[in-house]
Amino acid sequence: MHVQEMISTHPAVKTGANDALIRCIEACYDCAQTCTACADACLAEEGVKDLISCIRFNLDCATVCAATGTILSRRAGTGEDIARGMLAACLKACRLCGAECRRHAAKMEHCRVCADACQRCGSACEESLQDLGGWVQ
Repeated sequence: MHVQEMISTHPAVKTGANDALIRCIEACYDCAQTCTACADACLAEEGVKDLISCIRFNLDCATVCAATGTILSRRAGTGEDIARGMLAACLKACRLCGAECRRHAAKMEHCRVCADACQRCGSACEESLQDLGGWVQ
């Protein structure tokens, strides 16, 4: 990804790009892609009916992660309140999706991969929230 390069060239970023923020943006986009692919893989499984909750969590998490990555990529202006809210929502979505995927991980490798991506993204969101002085649940 070109997150570091792009943000560091932004005129509004005078002190350099925050490493935690860069990691979080990258993790959000990575998790969005992974959750989308996991939902698709779940749809291809024999017991798809048993995976309805997993697919829903995958799709919700993918949407929240993509939106969070987009909001965090905007550096002009002061959007810290919105960023904190998005980070908190992303952390929650990652925890829920990761827990659901972890339940299926022993039988479905795509769910293990997704659970790991959710854990990485949730950790990155938590770190960014702490950097912004936000709350972490």
